[in-house]
Amino acid sequence: MGFRGLLLVPFSPYDKMGCMESRIVFMGTPEFALPTLEKLAIHYSVVGVVTQPDRPAGRGQRLTPPPVKAYALAEGIPVFQPTRLRKDIAAVEKIRTWAPDLIVVAAYGLILPRSVLNISPLGVLNVHASLLPRWRGATPIQGAIMGGETVTGVTIMKMDAGIDTGPILAQREMPIGASETAGELEARLAALGAELLLEVLPVYMDGQLVPEPQPEDGITITHRLPKEAACIDWMQSAEHISRQVRAFAPLPGAYTTWKGERFKIFQAQVVPQDMNMLRLQPGTVFLWQDIPAVVTGEGALSLLQVQMAGKRPMNGALFVHGKQDFVGARLGSQQPGEY
Repeated sequence: MGFRGLLLVPFSPYDKMGCMESRIVFMGTPEFALPTLEKLAIHYSVVGVVTQPDRPAGRGQRLTPPPVKAYALAEGIPVFQPTRLRKDIAAVEKIRTWAPDLIVVAAYGLILPRSVLNISPLGVLNVHASLLPRWRGATPIQGAIMGGETVTGVTIMKMDAGIDTGPILAQREMPIGASETAGELEARLAALGAELLLEVLPVYMDGQLVPEPQPEDGITITHRLPKEAACIDWMQSAEHISRQVRAFAPLPGAYTTWKGERFKIFQAQVVPQDMNMLRLQPGTVFLWQDIPAVVTGEGALSLLQVQMAGKRPMNGALFVHGKQDFVGARLGSQQPGEY
């Protein structure tokens, strides 16, 4: 799907409000935001980047800059990392000093107050990883996978005071692979969103594109997912757990327990149900075509890539070859919050 009722025109970064004339502030934080920032920095004057503060990461919990910050500093773009924007007049004024014509947002991570939305004459555009109004909120990619969607996409929208409720400039669809993980889908959507934004910007900035209100039908909402939401309940169906594994890969990784320790599953596949093994209790491991599989509340799930606590991820068949006591074990089925 292309633009919503918009006739595409050839792109030139020097159209009327092009590279040499416009000032853009970019707001984003994780890997998803990088392709958009990179394309903006090539074609437009990015006068500042707003991103989240550095956070502890890894086993050593070292203070680590967001991917967007690392790129911006390497390109010589000024970076600002406020801890909040609401009720922080100084932070808002800092952004205002950059005098942007337009603000572009991609996975920034904080809700923007009206004081920020009103800074730039052309408003604030957002690159959102879903076909709005479906999957508004913080986790649209995980929401689409967990919801069993086969198609998703990206939306370029003009932000308002609501959460992903603003009018739409353009949308583009993308199929979701049957075994595609959230990490894989995110990378593809990030590239698609950056491309679509670059097509939209010259037309929008020239006043030729009017945003359209979102439809009232088909609204779905997503929320931030705590790590406990990745805990597997083996009473659920194999199809549900398969989607859960995909939605939480690569991070934090869907998990269960074995021998009292956390056991992660990064790749899994629903297996045929016409087998006697399904008479076993949910959570019981059996061998299926030399691959470990687990009985669920409905069907069974083969484990293609797994990880023991403190170890590296490895192929399921290789894992069970070295851990023969895994077959016949009963994996934990704790509900979220029991760890």
